[in-house]
Amino acid sequence: MRTTTLGAGGPQVGRIGLGCMGMSWAYTEADRDDAASIKVIHRALDLGVTLIDTADAYGPYSNEQLVGRALRGRRDQAVLATKVGLVPDGNRQLHRNARPEYIRGAIEGSLARLGVDHVDLYQLHRVDPAVPLAESWGTLAELVTQGKVRAIGLSEATLEEIKEAQAIHPVASVQSELSLWTRGQLDEILPYTEEQGIAFLPFSPLGRGFLTGAITSAADLPEGDMRKQLPRFQGEAFDANQALVAKVRAVAERVGATPGQVALAWVAAQGQYVLPIPGTKRLRYLEENAAAGDLELPADALAELDALPPAVGDRYGSAFAGASTAGASTGSR
Repeated sequence: MRTTTLGAGGPQVGRIGLGCMGMSWAYTEADRDDAASIKVIHRALDLGVTLIDTADAYGPYSNEQLVGRALRGRRDQAVLATKVGLVPDGNRQLHRNARPEYIRGAIEGSLARLGVDHVDLYQLHRVDPAVPLAESWGTLAELVTQGKVRAIGLSEATLEEIKEAQAIHPVASVQSELSLWTRGQLDEILPYTEEQGIAFLPFSPLGRGFLTGAITSAADLPEGDMRKQLPRFQGEAFDANQALVAKVRAVAERVGATPGQVALAWVAAQGQYVLPIPGTKRLRYLEENAAAGDLELPADALAELDALPPAVGDRYGSAFAGASTAGASTGSR
């Protein structure tokens, strides 16, 4: 696979990473298979998919434990990223906590669950409006000085928050949703990260699986799958968004790839340090996604995809209010 670096001064990584959330949480939890997921992580490393992304909130905690088991004996092959600052309750609602004392305790828990003495990238999962960003970010910077963390990043932050953090300590990465149906980050945030040499890590680059064309009906989603609560997967919005998939499929047929590979290649083409982190727990999807790291779309295909209309429906709606980002782009663009 083609490689780049995690930002201008970061370690070398494959152009496609691996998001591990769905192996343990949020999607088809009843179908969880840790042994199969560990095989996926091992195969990812074999294919050059070296950026492995998790978070303490996923499970909570069980996803970090899974990733830790998978990386035993192979830690030096991975660029390991985890997050802090989102806390799920028993009703699967997400709450923010970025108090300094919480962060200091959380990193110790993450290191223990992952079975490592440091993580390569520690990300503030969401900025906490109840805590000055300078306090949260300053605490993360302390962890770099202590050697527990190699670099620090932000997730779903506004441009103003990224600039504020950058003035205190270098921002290694910004993680936000970016795909053919969520393009708001292209307006201001992505140009800024490219200018500053900051890595941009798009989560849900396949539109939570919608852009692969594999989901043809809301009935395809099992009970317990978080997507059933998301506006774009419901009713008329679901039907309208199938038109996006049809256009992606047409491009895919022309370039000899799958719709998912086209969607990933478009995301990766948005910048030198743009590193999509699609999630999967199945080997065949992992291998398909990894192959997208070597797919370069021709100019006419990129232009056609750029011209796609916005998706119908908000990203989260009211179901996951704690994950929504006040002040940041949360719409279809």
